[in-house]
Amino acid sequence: MAGIKTRDEARHRRKKHIRKSISGTAARPRLSVFRSAKHIYAQLIDDDSGQTIASASSLGGSVSGGNRDGATVVGKLVAERAKAANVTEVVFDRNGFLYHGRIAALADAAREGGLQF
Repeated sequence: MAGIKTRDEARHRRKKHIRKSISGTAARPRLSVFRSAKHIYAQLIDDDSGQTIASASSLGGSVSGGNRDGATVVGKLVAERAKAANVTEVVFDRNGFLYHGRIAALADAAREGGLQF
């Protein structure tokens, strides 16, 4: 059937719609979040220069996978690394994912860590 989309196709449609209006600059980079089945990733991106300023993920270190607890640790870690790069304000890019669960946990932890969005 032509109208049925997979979950990934629906996310990409939402992502395209969101990215039309969201762009990161050097003063206010884009906090892009990606979640897979096992891990969660976050990076601060300056879209003007095409460079990643800071990043954090649940792949290495003391983070326990991509669950809500892991997302909270990644959110705090990316906020800490953003402060080290003198960034306090960001634009949140949920990357087409629904603002719920792990995505919301990461965003709340980043706010607690000092990022404003």
